[in-house]
Amino acid sequence: MSLWEDIKNDIESATGVAADIEQQGSVGGGCINQAARIRYGNTRYFVKLNTASGYDMFAAEAQGLTELRESKTLKIPEPLCVGSNARSAWLVMENLSLGGQGSDALLGEKLADMHRVTRDAFGWDIDNTIGSTPQENAWLDDWIDFWRVRRLRFQLDLAARQGAGHGLLSKVERLIDEFPALFDGYRPLASLLHGDLWSGNYAFTSTNEPAIFDPAVYYGDREADIAMTELFGGFGRDFYAAYNNAWSLDAGYPVRKTLYNLYHILNHFNLFGGGYASQAQRMTESLLSELR
Repeated sequence: MSLWEDIKNDIESATGVAADIEQQGSVGGGCINQAARIRYGNTRYFVKLNTASGYDMFAAEAQGLTELRESKTLKIPEPLCVGSNARSAWLVMENLSLGGQGSDALLGEKLADMHRVTRDAFGWDIDNTIGSTPQENAWLDDWIDFWRVRRLRFQLDLAARQGAGHGLLSKVERLIDEFPALFDGYRPLASLLHGDLWSGNYAFTSTNEPAIFDPAVYYGDREADIAMTELFGGFGRDFYAAYNNAWSLDAGYPVRKTLYNLYHILNHFNLFGGGYASQAQRMTESLLSELR
């Protein structure tokens, strides 16, 4: 069978509707997966595609989308089915009609509402990925331990295998030992996080609802989500004002945001190499200077 025949059979099994796939059109913009919009009967779907080894990544993403949808806050595409054959894996989900001109303030308010969904520990029920890098989410009671072991240590060990220089590795090692001082007087809740909230992962629907997608879900400090919105830009002033009005950030956030974004820059080094190593080193040096 062809790839699209296999996907058609999965959609038929999930919906109970027999139809043909029509209007296949590729979607640009992704660096990890391929994507397409299709029509199946009277319904449009968004399909993400990867090699067969991507099945677990897509299964975790589908579960993450469901977790976010259960918060009943922002608009989240509903996953339909995940499947694979000998060559390919796929995730079929609701196709959101995007392109509206929604309110940045409403996006901020709804994100604050989502962050109010909490657990008693940090992590998530399953591991997932950040980009294509494995992201470990096994539960820990202590947030500092979680960030040290599940986030910075994991990326640092991977960076060492990727050939990162001794200067970067030694400085991040020191930071891992010393960064708990940045949390004096601050004890975050375990909030529901998108986990990969850069500007390419939000949009407004044609009816102007704020929507988020492509998550790397876990429960952690809400500052980690807000920090990433600042990493590559693309979020307006009204977004931050509305978020802070709904739930003010702690006074220590402007320093800790660099700690949180270091995780993503180390991940970018591990995925893409290039100048991300020097950026990670500058961020680490900045954080160490705060600890003197």
